[in-house]
Amino acid sequence: MATNPPPQISEYPADSLEKVAYASVQDIPTREPNDRNRLGHYVWRWLVEKNGTLEQSVKNSGSRTLIPYDEVVRIVRENLRKRGIKL
Repeated sequence: MATNPPPQISEYPADSLEKVAYASVQDIPTREPNDRNRLGHYVWRWLVEKNGTLEQSVKNSGSRTLIPYDEVVRIVRENLRKRGIKL
């Protein structure tokens, strides 16, 4: 039986691509929180790899959003621009 506390979690800096990607999708309404996490992961992957378009990444994520994909792309694009990402 372990009596030690769990290890500390160190977060990414606020200006890292990980934080920017996940923050850009935080306002997207989804069926479940995991859908938002998946969408954030695909946005992050797109920012790192620059393969395809943002629209393709949003659709490929398979996230079950409660708004149309076109609106999701618009919101994500706007949020990325606010955080200084040039598209």
